Amino acid sequence: MLQPHIQLDESLNCKYAILPGDPARVDRIAKYLDNVQELAFNREYKSVKGTYKGVSVVAISTGIGGASTTIALEELRRIGVTHCIRIGSCGALREGIGLGDLILVNGAVRDDGASKSYVPIQFPAIPDTELLMHCIESARERDDRYHLGIVRTHDSFYVDDIKEINEFWSGNGVVGSDMETATVFTVGKLRGMKVASILNNVVVWGEETSDSIGSYAGGEDLRTAGEREEILVALEAFVKADQK
Repeated sequence: MLQPHIQLDESLNCKYAILPGDPARVDRIAKYLDNVQELAFNREYKSVKGTYKGVSVVAISTGIGGASTTIALEELRRIGVTHCIRIGSCGALREGIGLGDLILVNGAVRDDGASKSYVPIQFPAIPDTELLMHCIESARERDDRYHLGIVRTHDSFYVDDIKEINEFWSGNGVVGSDMETATVFTVGKLRGMKVASILNNVVVWGEETSDSIGSYAGGEDLRTAGEREEILVALEAFVKADQK
């Protein structure tokens, strides 16, 4: 059955999905795939399919935030996808995390609305352990600079007390913030999917998020290099999962 939002069906015949937020990032993922097919582009859901080292992979954007991300996850599951890795940008919540550094997420604060609509807040937002280990192994093999830790997932970085919020979570050991990871972990677990999240730091601790993200669009810098590495780490993790 054709899924109403992502506009894909069971003929996709693919177990592995890499999930960027930005539709433009799908095109950048496609550069690392062979036998690329453009699939669909409806609303925020742009998708391509290809192979990486012989493993079939679909790349599909989810838009910004948990609400649209849940739709992608639910519809991908219905057509046979079993493994999903979110790749995206984040802001650091502690010193020592440089621009372009990767954060491999081992847990997420559920400060979003989407995950709470599924299950009470006591339910943990954690990745699939085996898929996370594949990501860690891939990052090590690529000699990437990465950090393992908890991130906070939220719904907006334009709230009035964002500085106080960030300082609170930083003081409690959270290393970064994004807008989708907790949703991916919660819904993925509830639906029996293997999920993970790899984030590329685009804002160092103490900088304004809007200013840093605004400059992310220009040229090859540490942040765009970090994006390249999170893509390749995710693809390598799928290869390891498929071999296993």
